[in-house]
Amino acid sequence: MDEAGPYEGIVRELAGTAFASISYREETKSTNEDAAPLLEDQRYGGHTIVAEYQSHGAGRKGRIWLAPAGAALLFTTILPRSLDTQKLWAVPFWVALAVRRALLEFGIVTTLQWPNDLLLRDRKLAGILCQSCVIASVARVACGVGINVLRPGADPGIDPPPAFCSDVAAVERAALLSAILAEYERALSMLNEPTRIAAAWDAAAELPGRRYRIALDNESQPFEAVAHGLEDGGGLRVARENGTLVTVSLADARVLR
Repeated sequence: MDEAGPYEGIVRELAGTAFASISYREETKSTNEDAAPLLEDQRYGGHTIVAEYQSHGAGRKGRIWLAPAGAALLFTTILPRSLDTQKLWAVPFWVALAVRRALLEFGIVTTLQWPNDLLLRDRKLAGILCQSCVIASVARVACGVGINVLRPGADPGIDPPPAFCSDVAAVERAALLSAILAEYERALSMLNEPTRIAAAWDAAAELPGRRYRIALDNESQPFEAVAHGLEDGGGLRVARENGTLVTVSLADARVLR
């Protein structure tokens, strides 16, 4: 495996845990792309790939994740064990909870936004993109995370404007990564309980009652709704303005800010 570079100290801090393996790249297309061919190799369970810069970082539905070199914490962690495919939907929400708890250690209070974002003062601070390799009834999973840490001197030119950890507190990326991996270790058994994950996510997302503006892939106009909570499978249960309760699927919609 590659060297951990500036994150070598974390390897020592987490020695004896499932997440003590790290490799560092100054530049790569995407840490998720780098992790994909490693998913079927058991030796890489618990391994994290962290990059200074991603030239082709990606979000959901092929959208681009833009981050100047040195401004963000960009990493992908391969879970140390396989998961039942029926529980796979809960992984991104589990990751979001772990990232949120780690940020709290630095005094940064975020709200979770369905399906895969963390907001700071209603602006996007972090995003999550997980990918899996399914074999029969089990899957190996890689959890990609991007967190805006240090606001760059120049306007990043992203619309809507993002938030950065430095808007609230000075945070070292190595310390933040260490805190997140420690949270992964602490909460690993929670992956067996998707219902528990959903309940915790609802609370961190301030549901029920939070308003969402949702664009469905098969509708030309977005609609306003009040979110009620996560459904089994990862869909979001919402009440449209006419009072109709519907479940919005992960695959069929995106949230607008």
